[in-house]
Amino acid sequence: MGKEMETSAMEIDEKITQTNPKFSINVLQLLKSAQMQHGLRHGDYTRYRRYCTARLRRLYKSLKFTHGKGKYTRRTITESTVSEVRYLHVVFYTAERAWSHAMEKRQLPDGPNARQRIYLIGRLRKAVKWATLFSQLCATKGDSRTSLEAEAYASYMKGSLLFELDKNWDTALMNFKSARAVYEELGKYGDLENQVLCRERVEELEPSIRYCLHKVGESKIQTSELLEIGEMEGPALDLFKAKLEAVMDEARTQQAASMTEFHWLGHRFPISNAKTRVSILKAQELEKDLHSSAADSVPAEKKLVIFDKVFAAYQDARSSIRTDLVTAGNAENVKDDLSGLDKAVNAVLGQRTIERNQLLVSIAKSKLSRQRDDKGDKSTKPEGLVRLYDLLLLNIEDLTELVSSGRDRKPEEVAFCEEYDFKSLVFRSERCFYLAKSYSLAGKRTEAYALYCHARSLADDILRKLQSSTNADKVMIQEVKALYDNCRSNICVEHAAGIMEDLKAPEKLSKGVSTLSLNGAAKKSEKFLLDKLDDYESAVGDPGTKGPSRIEPFPPAFQSIPRNPIVLDLAFNSIEFPSLEKRMKKESKGFISRLWR
Repeated sequence: MGKEMETSAMEIDEKITQTNPKFSINVLQLLKSAQMQHGLRHGDYTRYRRYCTARLRRLYKSLKFTHGKGKYTRRTITESTVSEVRYLHVVFYTAERAWSHAMEKRQLPDGPNARQRIYLIGRLRKAVKWATLFSQLCATKGDSRTSLEAEAYASYMKGSLLFELDKNWDTALMNFKSARAVYEELGKYGDLENQVLCRERVEELEPSIRYCLHKVGESKIQTSELLEIGEMEGPALDLFKAKLEAVMDEARTQQAASMTEFHWLGHRFPISNAKTRVSILKAQELEKDLHSSAADSVPAEKKLVIFDKVFAAYQDARSSIRTDLVTAGNAENVKDDLSGLDKAVNAVLGQRTIERNQLLVSIAKSKLSRQRDDKGDKSTKPEGLVRLYDLLLLNIEDLTELVSSGRDRKPEEVAFCEEYDFKSLVFRSERCFYLAKSYSLAGKRTEAYALYCHARSLADDILRKLQSSTNADKVMIQEVKALYDNCRSNICVEHAAGIMEDLKAPEKLSKGVSTLSLNGAAKKSEKFLLDKLDDYESAVGDPGTKGPSRIEPFPPAFQSIPRNPIVLDLAFNSIEFPSLEKRMKKESKGFISRLWR
């Protein structure tokens, strides 16, 4: 009896495990892979929302869990409904769709207005509702790890909602901390990929926790520290960045109230529009990161991002100024002030454009000597530097033309134009240097030698002008001296290489002529000596080609030749000709011939 009771109990346990299976979902890995592969790598929330919608449609169809064909009849997902793991995926992607829709409204260019903000908060509430349901279902239908990850996911959604509502900071802090604790614990176990994902998630949650502590009053974070936190990347930080940007905009608005004039090269232009003041102030704050003492430690890629933000801020200021010009009417004084302000902002924008292109030149120079950099990009060629210097010369020409377009030029404007004239000469000599380097790499020694000599003469003239000038830049003088020395050393190298090639020319010619042949398979792009008799090229082939030159393809290809036409007489067999026997001469036969017949 005891054995029968044990076997019956085991059968009951097996039936229970079969009817109530425990599902396993790696929630964080599923979340990250979906976000990174469908738009959030580039911050495209619209694409991610459309992916979630399409994914839900496929899940509904595969589960046959549709909401009616004609009339919509809502079907809810409960514990009894969840018979396989795809039902949990439905709840998860519904929460993600609501969250991505809210973030899409948050990422609008001018920010959400009052009506859009109400809709945004409604979508976040919907995301919290579905995330909570997902956590509850995973607690009963999932294993322990799935339940923990779902609980951390729901806590993050609740904290994000409170973060956006800008209230109950202690509750938001508690939710973020609980999510961080779960991910810290899960990061200690599992495979390496899962540990990395958990650590990244903890790092993404840390700024939100610090900001909540700051709002609660438990810690005092400086504005610079908040900006450093805002430079971190990740979808979980987008709400924090939006909140930080709103705080910074409020601070700029308060600070811009005291900014009444814009100073530029001895001119003072009044600023009456609040939007213009805020945009200019934002650009000036970003410029401090580029021109501060700590700017040398900032990576080049980060500087390029800062330059893009500076350009956007100054473009916003120019658009506000042009709007004011349209609405100024017939007030000539106001129009003159606005035109002068637009000219000054445009000139500063031109200066930053030149600085950005100089940064690109420095990046290209650092890559010039490498075969491949760390990211796997191709090395820069001298032709790329020549194009950058062409762009710099064009920028300087436009800037000096803009600055010198006024009638009454101040001494500051004259000094400004002289400074950029010197820069133009330096860029011209450096362009000539890298153009010579490109000819040298192509094996054209004579052209490279001549261009190096010209670049040295340009550098020599610039040195004389800079040394005679009173306001010469010492850094520029050192750069020109280094360029002069490089030109001189490369002239010697090209001269020596040219002499060596001339000495080896007869041997190379004889070797090339001795290897001329008619044999070998012809290539599609190959040119033969008989095809380029009118070209002034070497008889032993081009310098960039490999292998010996060939005179003519052999065996020669078939060619079409003219011949006489073929006449087919088709009517000959159908014609009946008359008999000519009467006209034929009859043979006379003698007596002896008859005997021999």
